[in-house]
Amino acid sequence: MAPLDCVAGISRDAVQWSPDWVFGCSDAWIGLIAARVARQCRARLALDAYDDFESYMTWNLPLHALWRRALSKADLVTAAGPQLASLLGSHRRRDSSPVVVVPMAADPAFRPMDRQQARVALGLPERSPLLGYSGSWSNNRGSHLLVDGFRHLRSIIPDVQLILTGRRPARPIKEEGIRSLGYVDDALLPTVINAMDACAVVTADTRFGRGSYPVKLCEAMACGVPVVATATEPVRWMLGVHANLATPLGEAKLFGDAAAAALAMGRVGYRTTTWEQSADLLEQALLERMG
Repeated sequence: MAPLDCVAGISRDAVQWSPDWVFGCSDAWIGLIAARVARQCRARLALDAYDDFESYMTWNLPLHALWRRALSKADLVTAAGPQLASLLGSHRRRDSSPVVVVPMAADPAFRPMDRQQARVALGLPERSPLLGYSGSWSNNRGSHLLVDGFRHLRSIIPDVQLILTGRRPARPIKEEGIRSLGYVDDALLPTVINAMDACAVVTADTRFGRGSYPVKLCEAMACGVPVVATATEPVRWMLGVHANLATPLGEAKLFGDAAAAALAMGRVGYRTTTWEQSADLLEQALLERMG
């Protein structure tokens, strides 16, 4: 089925169903479709953003304009954190309701587990210090910092290993002490995180980074695993009272020093948000706007 035919079909079904709300989430395109469907079935429109969607395709100005128009007309806009909420709010009409922060939350499967059992299950060294990193490698995420920081870390802790999951990047896996597990089944990801002495989260001072609330940070925090992270404002906000664990952007030596400190911490009692708590915030915002 062609995309336009699919959207038309959704609109017809929505008109027959007559919903109170149409909710658009995931990306800008979905938000635009939701705005169209809401208009056609005369429902209230809610839009959610977990990233700055305009940072994905900076060249697509028509898409950005339509996304901003949808934001201006939506009855409810939610965002993963206050920095992104402020950005989205700048595209809202003055008489519009404020953007509501609905924090990211880890899947309930992410919880503290026995570290040694996790290592045995994955075939990882039981005694070596392990620093974990999951995710993609790209300039707008600042991934190159991780390799440089790890080199400095090995000058402090020679037997430390950096364990990667996801697509195998060519440069890092050639470095001594770096091991890639490749793609790991989703069900094993909590085990991977719990096998680590610490986890690394790297972002950058880019448009994407300034509006990014890394889900991998949520997952490590939910497992109580110490985190070494780059200090964008969203990351500092997520860490809360543990924001001192964040290191200055682009400072590989400081990142390595912070990683060494994180490896020695043991479990950390982060304050995290659950799916249930975020759902309660969303439900409250929807009911308030229904009058």
